Amino acid sequence: MLCVCALLLSESATSLQSLAFIAAVTAVAAAINSVAGGGTILTFPALAAILPADPARLVIANATSTIGLWPGTLSATWEYRHERGDKPKWSAWLFLPSIIGSVIGTLLVLVLPTTYFDSVVPVLILLAASLFAIQPFISKHFAKGIKNKEHDAENNPTKKTLLLAAGVQFFIGMYGGYFGAGIGILMLAALGGLGLGDAHRLNGFKNLLAMGINACAAITFILTGLFTDSIVAWPEAGIMALAAILGGLVGGRLARRCHPNTIRKFVAVIGFGLAGYYFIT
Repeated sequence: MLCVCALLLSESATSLQSLAFIAAVTAVAAAINSVAGGGTILTFPALAAILPADPARLVIANATSTIGLWPGTLSATWEYRHERGDKPKWSAWLFLPSIIGSVIGTLLVLVLPTTYFDSVVPVLILLAASLFAIQPFISKHFAKGIKNKEHDAENNPTKKTLLLAAGVQFFIGMYGGYFGAGIGILMLAALGGLGLGDAHRLNGFKNLLAMGINACAAITFILTGLFTDSIVAWPEAGIMALAAILGGLVGGRLARRCHPNTIRKFVAVIGFGLAGYYFIT
């Protein structure tokens, strides 16, 4: 459905109809990101369908989606600021591997041939959709594994456990910089057993990490464009940024009212459909 609607608008990528379409998709995607993550599953194919024909079209769609969605993660992070008021000091050690991984993943997009990215897109979307489909199992299994590790007297993770969590976060950041769909699910699963609090506090911390990962990826794309041909569709990125802010704020406020499983199933179904579409085309 998403691709069909976008294809109807593909003849003029910067028309008002196209911009309105991508703005609506982005608002929904940013709202979903604030709750669980996965908005890229919506914005990436929408952009890929409406952008002009170009050998690097999918790479451009990826970079534009990253930059356009970032303000939404910023607004969602702000909306959840009260949930992070008493986060443990050790949690700050998860930011550095997230940032380093994000930069490396983004550079891989820029360095590797565009044909390579094109070939792995169906696999990436299928992976993201699968993560959503089995998210409860992943979270339960991973959290159980973390809780089985040693904790200190204050129930904080030991250095060994924290090092393991930082390593996992590095690879999540790398995937986030390269493509990004599903990093919210991965982080909720990986962080679930570290004692960061209830679901709302965990979601707030997840949004903070996602904001950092997406910010590094966006900055890397922008700085690279200063020295080489830009791979960002700026009209679309601009309208997406505005829509993402609204979607992030609204999504953060509605997160406590919407059951995460409903959103998870919705995104997973769309993801499987899009994966099939890209495998066939």
